[in-house]
Amino acid sequence: MTKVLVVEDDHDFNSIVSRFLTMKGFQVKSSSDAQKAYESLYNDLFDLIVTDVMMPGIDGVEFAKRVRELNADIPILFVTARDDIATKEAGFRVGIDDYMVKPINLEELNLRINALLRRANISLDHQIHIGDLTLNSDQLSASIAGVPVELTVREFNLLFKMLSFPGRAFSRAELLDDFWGTDSNSSLRAVDVYITKLRDKFSASKDFQIKTIHGLGYKAVIVENHEI
Repeated sequence: MTKVLVVEDDHDFNSIVSRFLTMKGFQVKSSSDAQKAYESLYNDLFDLIVTDVMMPGIDGVEFAKRVRELNADIPILFVTARDDIATKEAGFRVGIDDYMVKPINLEELNLRINALLRRANISLDHQIHIGDLTLNSDQLSASIAGVPVELTVREFNLLFKMLSFPGRAFSRAELLDDFWGTDSNSSLRAVDVYITKLRDKFSASKDFQIKTIHGLGYKAVIVENHEI
């Protein structure tokens, strides 16, 4: 199930959008401000973000900028009452993907979300298949040739993210921020420990490898002749 994060300080509008997207088959997490949204992003994997611009504390532009620094690929859709070119320019400059002006048509919102997901090549069934390896993000399950591999939530999320973008290098700091949070007392060494655990648990798989990028971090590489 596709996971959408809705960030909106207007409780009624947040509720309306969240209920509508849930009815459309999305798994929705709602946040009332950017800080709560950051916490959600640190603890879960999302496929798309719908966010307001005018919010207390951290506004939507700053929020989107921070998200884009952590995740270059997740689609971000602004839904806001601001219809001025300066706000649109600021949003697209920091990396948002689409922009809707309130009041919005909810069916159009659904169409735009699905278009963004298609463009991002996100699989709606939330499964990754590489040879004998299967990852299912709805069930947080992994298996090799049908044999389950026991993983913690953090181990699963790390692996799922890297295999969602095979060949892309992730720095240790990026992975630490994504899955431990900026307020965590964990060191970069924590990432190394988890990568070692993943390598051990998937040593029987010949379909992918987690390679070390010296001085930077890690990337998942699919062995030739296998595809997601």
